[in-house]
Amino acid sequence: MDLRRKLLSQSTVIFAARIFGAGLIFLAQAGIARFWGANILGEYLLILAAVNLIAVAMPLGFETIGSYFAAEYRAKGEGRMLWGFIVRAYSHVMVLTVALAVIGYPLAGLLGAPGEVLRAHWAPAVILAFSTAMVLVNGALLVGLKRPFAGFFPDTIFRPLVVIGALAVAYFAISPALAFSEMIWILAFGYLAISLVHFGFVIRAVLPIPTGLPVQPREAGRWWRFAMPWVIIALATDYFFDLDLILLSGHLSREDLAIFGVCTRVFSLVSFGVASVYAVTLPDMFESEAMKDREGFHKKIGEANLVASGLAVVLFVLMLVGAPFALLLFGPAFQAGVAPLAVLCLGLVVRSAFGPASLLLSIHDRPFASLPAVAVGLGALLAGNLLLVPALGLMGAAIAALLSITLWSAALWYTALRLVGVDVSIRAGLRRPAALSQQLAE
Repeated sequence: MDLRRKLLSQSTVIFAARIFGAGLIFLAQAGIARFWGANILGEYLLILAAVNLIAVAMPLGFETIGSYFAAEYRAKGEGRMLWGFIVRAYSHVMVLTVALAVIGYPLAGLLGAPGEVLRAHWAPAVILAFSTAMVLVNGALLVGLKRPFAGFFPDTIFRPLVVIGALAVAYFAISPALAFSEMIWILAFGYLAISLVHFGFVIRAVLPIPTGLPVQPREAGRWWRFAMPWVIIALATDYFFDLDLILLSGHLSREDLAIFGVCTRVFSLVSFGVASVYAVTLPDMFESEAMKDREGFHKKIGEANLVASGLAVVLFVLMLVGAPFALLLFGPAFQAGVAPLAVLCLGLVVRSAFGPASLLLSIHDRPFASLPAVAVGLGALLAGNLLLVPALGLMGAAIAALLSITLWSAALWYTALRLVGVDVSIRAGLRRPAALSQQLAE
């Protein structure tokens, strides 16, 4: 099976699982809005946004580079190095969970409205943050070990099942006054169980890798060189809208925040379809780089980019047609999010067209070069929210997000082109087949 067919087949399965899970999450969020109102849904989305931001910081960036180093050590048979990386990553999670439990509560009060919502559900939020951080590290390692299904399914299928179960138990078996708080507790313990089982899959996948080769000196420094910038990149990209929701909590009403939060969850679902394409091919790309096969690496990243960009366009069109019906599940008020959602999904097309420049810079040992572009994007988001949201409301928030995504994507593409000399945009992917056809014709 050639690479493009592999990308389409495996990423389709992963995306189908995500669609199934997202359908359950949609039902759960629609249920919260219908049962308890948009204000409670806004509170729920704020809790999840805060938990996600805390969780992505807890491994100190090691979850963002787990796929890269797991693939490298697996390809080279360096089991000892992989075990060292694993111990370091999970140690970070454990230590910061203890710190969060001890000193996090008073610090959360400094965050204003989001902090007060979080403090009202502090204990289950800490459990959720720990569980989410574990799943992030687990998933990254399993993707690098060529087990993408095991890497993604706990978050794409099993967590939505836990959310649905928690909502059902809370609504039908608990008094209305306590129902929402008890739902958060059930969700926390359910996801904790999933994270621990998921961790068992990681151990099982690592055990067959030989451990005979000696440990390489100064490897920990290499981990940190990659991890430090990537934790910032992950916060600003993968968790862009969680950060945006926190920022918008001071500009939008709780109802509008709920509407925009639902739109961002739809966007996250759509963007996952594109991310799954890169997830399937990541181990192959990392192996090519580890074996110094730069030509093979550039070919694989070009084909992945073509598939991802084409999928982004298809998903954008589907969202234009399906968004009004999807948002209707939450109630008539959520129809106000149809146009902003279209604007957000356009950002996915823009991001895909510019290509995975951050990945390219890291593989060429220049991870810190991504940070100026990320800073430009975050600055544009802050300025856009301040200038556009008061006047345009939800549409202003969507335009600010699109502007931010466009600026940082373009800046990353230019940085990669200037420093590495490689064009990872869709333009380069389209030019390669044309050049090959011309060579064959000659």
